[in-house]
Amino acid sequence: MANIGDIGRWIAENESLLSGLVALVVLVGLVLSPVGNGLRRLYTRYKQDQSSTASPELVPGTNSAATTEPLLAVLAFDNLSSDPEMEFFSDGISEEIIRRLSRGAALKVIGRTSSFQFRGERKAEAANALNCSHVLDGSIRRAAGSVRISAHLLEASSQTTLWSDRYDGSLEDVFTVQDEISENIARSLNQTFSSFPTRAVDPEVYDLYLRSSPKSFAPDELRGHVSLLETVTQRAPNFAEAWGRLAYVRAFLNFYQPYAERAATAALVEREAALALALDAQNIDAMIGQLFVLPPLGKFVEAGAILERIQRAPGSGDGSRYIGWYLRTMGHIRDSLDDTERTYRLDTLDPMSANTVALARMAAGQIAEAIPVYEDLVERVPDMSFPVSSLLRAYAFQEDWAAVDRLLALAAQRNMREFQDTLPFVKAKRDLSPEHVDGWRRTLEERVAETGGVDV
Repeated sequence: MANIGDIGRWIAENESLLSGLVALVVLVGLVLSPVGNGLRRLYTRYKQDQSSTASPELVPGTNSAATTEPLLAVLAFDNLSSDPEMEFFSDGISEEIIRRLSRGAALKVIGRTSSFQFRGERKAEAANALNCSHVLDGSIRRAAGSVRISAHLLEASSQTTLWSDRYDGSLEDVFTVQDEISENIARSLNQTFSSFPTRAVDPEVYDLYLRSSPKSFAPDELRGHVSLLETVTQRAPNFAEAWGRLAYVRAFLNFYQPYAERAATAALVEREAALALALDAQNIDAMIGQLFVLPPLGKFVEAGAILERIQRAPGSGDGSRYIGWYLRTMGHIRDSLDDTERTYRLDTLDPMSANTVALARMAAGQIAEAIPVYEDLVERVPDMSFPVSSLLRAYAFQEDWAAVDRLLALAAQRNMREFQDTLPFVKAKRDLSPEHVDGWRRTLEERVAETGGVDV
């Protein structure tokens, strides 16, 4: 066995490799697999599929109207209701239209977090800032049991309105209206639209569903959404989207759970995902939930099969960002970075997309390129805990000890398991004494002995 001095020298000489290893353990654990060839074939097939539909590299300050493939931004529809609190409803309808267009028309659509930044007078900036070829905007007025939805499609380069319409009906008609708008947008952009199964639900239940879209992915937020979605699925047992989102949100929350509770939570996720997929076999959220609760070791074939189903499903949604994430855990660092960067460009202001691209850059040794993304996340989404620990590692790799101390002072005010697991590495990187290096190694060995893997 190597002595402590040898270990210390190896650490000092292999920082790039360690940056990848450290990034790999974030969220679900270090996984080194002997079945890389099978996943390589899987990813090659995926890359071939993507190459025919990949978005062009966009230059800031220009828009993509001249490209052959439309790139659409769906802005948050204005809330014209008398109650400002109804904004959740207008935002939710806009988000559902994004999902329908992405899946039913296979359109490239800017992610909701980025496009929803542009409200009020800022909507005029959206096309140029988002580098999109077309913009869908509109307004919603809700009163009692009725709703009026107005929408219009704008071509960015010519400022020409290609389509507009107004819909008046009851709240029960919302699903039909969403499909009609999506179909008209697809037709205007010379695309076909295929609807997918959605059961109409009680408006009060649908309100709860619209409130359950994750934003920060903080534990308390996720617990609240799980509670909402449990109510939704109890009252609307045939609502596939709710079952799928419940499986996805609960599976993500499972990463924060004590190890002793994870098996029981995983069983719930499996049940909820199965119910969603029985109603809608291409439900992306349900498949992501299944992928998240698989053990980090020993289930590579099963995970590969789920990943392939996600890749083949129309419309990617949140699932697209986890393709690159999973490839990284299997050691396909460059492929993971390429895929994650492409996904990030479609939603640069989305916290989870930003976090995954920063992890991919860390794994590829691009520490300096990852730091600004983490810094922005820590400032912009303070409830999102894992960027804090990742940024701490990044500062340590750069030996920016003043920045490390500032972040340690901030992190000490928060009860974060991720932060506690980072400290042994930071201490060893700062001072390669036998005591610190042995402490880091001992922490790792104890975690592997306890869990069979690494999960920080």
